[in-house]
Amino acid sequence: MKVFFLRIYSVWCYFWFLLLFLLLFPFFFIFLQKEEWHSKAHYLNRLWGKLFFPLTGMPVVIEHRGTIDPQKPYVFCANHTSYLDIAAMGVVLRNFYAFIGKEAIAKVPLFGYMFTRLHIPVNRENRANGYQVVQKAISMLEKGRSIVIFPEGGIKTKQAPLMTPFKDGAFKMAISTQVPIVPITFPYNWFILPDNNKLLFTPHKIKAIVHEPIPTAGLSLEDLEWLKKRTFDVIDGELRRYYPELKHKESTAVPVRNEAINRPS
Repeated sequence: MKVFFLRIYSVWCYFWFLLLFLLLFPFFFIFLQKEEWHSKAHYLNRLWGKLFFPLTGMPVVIEHRGTIDPQKPYVFCANHTSYLDIAAMGVVLRNFYAFIGKEAIAKVPLFGYMFTRLHIPVNRENRANGYQVVQKAISMLEKGRSIVIFPEGGIKTKQAPLMTPFKDGAFKMAISTQVPIVPITFPYNWFILPDNNKLLFTPHKIKAIVHEPIPTAGLSLEDLEWLKKRTFDVIDGELRRYYPELKHKESTAVPVRNEAINRPS
């Protein structure tokens, strides 16, 4: 009976997700024709989420631990356990950002067109492409546009909501441009839409904890491991507050290479 209900509920969710996108797509198409109009297309993404989540009975609760200036660039880093993370981010953030996501998204009809024009596809198996993506993201940050990235490099965990080690890209971008890192924790998305190939939604509120920005001013690439670990620990620590049973499970945080170095507080 429960599975039957979840299937009906999931059909309802996918119906609204697709219908809203199709209704908004003509406007997406217009605003994607010129780069100076892309901020309007970004607003449509936000509108899409603001309509979708209430219609499907998933209220979005945002908890801010610090001050985020919507006019300044940041590198936003979140845990990634569900495809829902991408849609939720559009509601959580007011900043104009480019999302770095897997290249396969670009192949989805209509949605792929919007994604490639507005965001940054990455082929994670191609090192040369990865370098190009980092350079493009750095260029956007220098122009004042934020970057959203899942530093695990995709949905990698087999023990949700625990995370896997972070990759370097997000932290290289932040250090190179001296732009703050903002950790974001999604504690429930892994439960609402699990990455288990069933694609079934479970009704539940969406929550995002937007943590205090971590400054990178004065940091160099020698501080990359420290910055990566600090970001990991902020998100991991929040997850363990929500799930006390995780406290005794081994953390996969990346160790600091040289504890003797006096890192910024």
